[in-house]
Amino acid sequence: MNLNPESLARHELIGLEMLVASSSNPGQVGLSGQVVDETRNTFLLETKAKVLRLAKKNTNLIFTLPDGQNVRVYGSVLISQPENRISKRMQRTRWKL
Repeated sequence: MNLNPESLARHELIGLEMLVASSSNPGQVGLSGQVVDETRNTFLLETKAKVLRLAKKNTNLIFTLPDGQNVRVYGSVLISQPENRISKRMQRTRWKL
């Protein structure tokens, strides 16, 4: 399966560029960098200055795909262990482009 906006939530996200569009923590809005690790509830984001742990819940994220497309995803859609999310059925209404 190719990495595209429709299948993003079912792919490996480590290595993708990510921007925090909105968050329940206002200090995280606007942070950007590369995803270096992922757990069930968090992303580890490597910015130019440091590595930060960001919660998935209550966060709106924009991922940049390798072909340059930007995809906005609600963090709550991604709450799951990465290895289990691949086989999980995703609701199309929970993410948007």
